[in-house]
Amino acid sequence: MALLDAYTQPLTAVQVAYLLRRATFGPTPDQIKSLTGQTAAQVIAKLLANQPTPAPPLDLATSKTFHDQPFDTVNAGKFEGYIKFWWANLMLNQPVSLLEKMTLFWSNHFVTNDSTVNDYRYMYRYNALLRQNALGNFKAFAVAITQDPAMLRFLNGNQNVVGTANENYGRELQELFTIGRNGGYTENDVRAAAKVLTGWVDTGYRDVTNAAISSSFKSTRHDTTDKTFSATYQNTVIKGRSSATAGLDELNDLLDMILGNVETPRNICRKIYRWFVNSDITDTVETNFIQPLADLFRKNNFDIKPVLTALFQSQHFFDAALPGAVIKSPTDLVVGTFRLWGLQAPDQAQNLTAFYQIGNYIYARIKEQQQDLLNPPTVFGWTAYYQTGYYQQWINSTTLGLRGFFGDSLTTNALKLNGQPVIDVLTRAKTLSDPTDPAKLVNDLTAQLLAVPIDQTQKDFLTDTILLNSIPRYEWASEWNDYVKTPTDAAKKQAVQMKLTSFLQYIFRMAEYQVV
Repeated sequence: MALLDAYTQPLTAVQVAYLLRRATFGPTPDQIKSLTGQTAAQVIAKLLANQPTPAPPLDLATSKTFHDQPFDTVNAGKFEGYIKFWWANLMLNQPVSLLEKMTLFWSNHFVTNDSTVNDYRYMYRYNALLRQNALGNFKAFAVAITQDPAMLRFLNGNQNVVGTANENYGRELQELFTIGRNGGYTENDVRAAAKVLTGWVDTGYRDVTNAAISSSFKSTRHDTTDKTFSATYQNTVIKGRSSATAGLDELNDLLDMILGNVETPRNICRKIYRWFVNSDITDTVETNFIQPLADLFRKNNFDIKPVLTALFQSQHFFDAALPGAVIKSPTDLVVGTFRLWGLQAPDQAQNLTAFYQIGNYIYARIKEQQQDLLNPPTVFGWTAYYQTGYYQQWINSTTLGLRGFFGDSLTTNALKLNGQPVIDVLTRAKTLSDPTDPAKLVNDLTAQLLAVPIDQTQKDFLTDTILLNSIPRYEWASEWNDYVKTPTDAAKKQAVQMKLTSFLQYIFRMAEYQVV
């Protein structure tokens, strides 16, 4: 069996949940139900379908857009927050679509951050660019991101001028964005690329009188000499130009040269694999999965969708050993938990206050767990995607407690978003196959909540010690039936609710809940 061969069997509910946990920020119960029995190819077609452009964020004070207005010095911090709350809610409300997960992927790949850029309008435009190109053509994406005002600010492309070339972007374009650190490029290649990239500038930065932000090429700032590259790039010479289109022409030549190196598609496919599948790339996976995927990438002129199609419907992706191989990122944990319990943000045009309340809460939890949206700590992205150990970086002495606190806050019903508790455990219990049987209840809930199966010994412990607190199992049926008969009786309601709450708090702190 070739690892990249298609998995053609109808998907079980467990497989659908696994696919949606990896390809999106987690499934809703309705999505699992509706997609069970479909093939991977059918689900992937839905995941890759085009999505409408979302309405931009609004100012809470005026209910009007602010990204298209002159820079507001007084409200800059507030508007920066609104953009992050808005994006968090797009993740929460996502349909069956890869778009949001891929937008976050590219935010970790083509990195900028708001701490450096310091103009919320630039960051909104950057996010819009990511989502516009997230499932498109990689070369076109790289051309666009090179000219993006936020990227020009972040990696000093706007300071890259003939005679005093700034090498920052020319280096990161190769080291991080395309061929990779082991691609064989040289310091001379960095210098030559920097010369190719001279002349680009951004306009409108923090301009309090003009709403327009853009970028353009200034031929007078461009190095018009020929640029010679190393043997890594077959000693390619990019001809210097002096016309008004010189910048774009040379940029296209540069990317054609870089994409022509066999290591570039491999590097991109490895990053996609680590993001969606597993950080552990064995020799077998490299040879029999990454390389064929890279060949497919090149064959399809660097279109992104064919790569994702092949990856998510492959035999390898559905290998039973892979569920649980990825530790949930903060975004996966927070957004995925909310989605599993059916929380949705209201339409911002209908209830902007509630919209931002939910987005603010999600963003705050993600940030404190060290995945600040639109603000990765370095040009390398978040440490869990480049440091040794990868996803293990999400768990440390600070974040482990915060992850547990997040689960606790949901189960006590003290937290209310849009006027409602996030988790209604009694309502969920009523939907299970037989809530009067504690063993079946535990079996159903663990199947819904955990990405990896647990053995019978664990289930018995969860049933007898965690849920029932050592009372006989038969007493649960009496307590449950008493509650159902008189749901307004506070004592009878509390008798089952406290047990279910303790059970959920324990589940949310289990290692098996931290993985996907």
